[in-house]
Amino acid sequence: MKNEHTTLLVIGGGPGGYVAAIRAGQLGIPTVLVERERLGGTCLNIGCIPSKALIHVADAFEQACGQAGEGLLGIRVRTPEI
Repeated sequence: MKNEHTTLLVIGGGPGGYVAAIRAGQLGIPTVLVERERLGGTCLNIGCIPSKALIHVADAFEQACGQAGEGLLGIRVRTPEI
């Protein structure tokens, strides 16, 4: 086992923890962050942020579907497919 010496120990790499660790590093504070799961926590990895990304993609796809057909310049566009 390796011993680590630090000024700041951040427990948890969720939305508060990883931001605190980044800011401490920017300020030159020796920092160690401990997280047993993926950094970012539930919100970043499986919660609200991925949901928002999927909603954005669905909206963009819907807009692209609305552009299918023949445009003002006579350019014909097929309906997009996933």
